[in-house]
Amino acid sequence: MNYQGTIIEESLDDKSSVLKQVKILSTKVEAVVEKHQTPWLKQRTLHKVEILDQRAEAIAKALSLALENTHHSWYADYKNSTTHYIIFPNKIFKIDRQSKEQYRKAKEYGIALGIPGYQVDFSPEIK
Repeated sequence: MNYQGTIIEESLDDKSSVLKQVKILSTKVEAVVEKHQTPWLKQRTLHKVEILDQRAEAIAKALSLALENTHHSWYADYKNSTTHYIIFPNKIFKIDRQSKEQYRKAKEYGIALGIPGYQVDFSPEIK
């Protein structure tokens, strides 16, 4: 079963390499506001993506290496009905969507990196 998620283009050091490996379903550009905590950016480009099941691991590894972490810690994520990949720079969580404990660990990790808590609410109930 394929995965869907969002990749913020500005979060990537090498924007083209990872984005070329996924199917972009839609793109939305939004203005950056104070809540985003990225004052060096004027906008964010959010790509809704689809990732083939057989490519999920490889894309997770590529994203983990491509995420920029100079200014800010970023993450990307994608999921299907059973599995949720949450990818940070140099760290990948492959989560069983029924496991609140696995989600808790990913959230704690993200907060430890300085990502605001509201941005790492990976509750399994979220579609």
